[in-house]
Amino acid sequence: MPPVHVSGLGVRYGRRHKARTALDGLDLSLDTGVHGLLGPNGAGKTTLMRVLSTVLPATSGAVMLLGRDVRQERDRREIRRRLGYLPQAFGSYPRFTVREFVSYFAWLKEMPASRSAAAVEQAIARVGLADRADTRMKELSGGMLRRAGLAQALVNEPELLLLDEPTAGLDPEQRVTFRQLVREIGLDTTVLISTHIVEDVASVCDQIVLMGDGRIVLRGTPADLERLGATVASPEPGTSALERGYTAALRGAGAIAEVR
Repeated sequence: MPPVHVSGLGVRYGRRHKARTALDGLDLSLDTGVHGLLGPNGAGKTTLMRVLSTVLPATSGAVMLLGRDVRQERDRREIRRRLGYLPQAFGSYPRFTVREFVSYFAWLKEMPASRSAAAVEQAIARVGLADRADTRMKELSGGMLRRAGLAQALVNEPELLLLDEPTAGLDPEQRVTFRQLVREIGLDTTVLISTHIVEDVASVCDQIVLMGDGRIVLRGTPADLERLGATVASPEPGTSALERGYTAALRGAGAIAEVR
């Protein structure tokens, strides 16, 4: 079984006639490598990431992660030890230093004390914050906070890494460094990156999952999206083939009328 195997996944919010469907019978399998999760706002990307992180229970369907069933409490605990998750918005504990923040998550993931301290230093260094390890979180810039969040996701050397809008707040140079790091991690880890930045996906991802209205509307590679875009006239000067393919796939599936 692949590290991520989802079958008939459904998530609904609310009750009875006011219920809203966020995920509608989703089937998805992901192997080792870097996968990009694309789609407009409201497509269901963050809901899917929250289900895969074991934060949000599914309404229906089955979710198997790293060979474990998320419906079983014992399995969920094991998954969380082997999982890394950077949510779109995370609590940063402003009075913690960067080292204390990452150490706290190492403890939450039940890392053995014998290797926790070294793992914390390594994770902080990997995201370029070694010189800020003793800086309080409240003193960091937005981009540095994002990198500290990535450090906590990496501290346990996860087998499954979930990143929701990971480049938000990063400057162009930091974004390039991030892409290099993710490519390295994806050699032996399953990485899923949820983003609305099409070019980020093209530069780092092996596979693309395009979502619209709680459904998967396209599976393929960045090259597949570019080929689709090459057949579509550009509505705006300077629009890349990748962006045109993204828009065309969503329109063809009836998921959107227009991408803004």
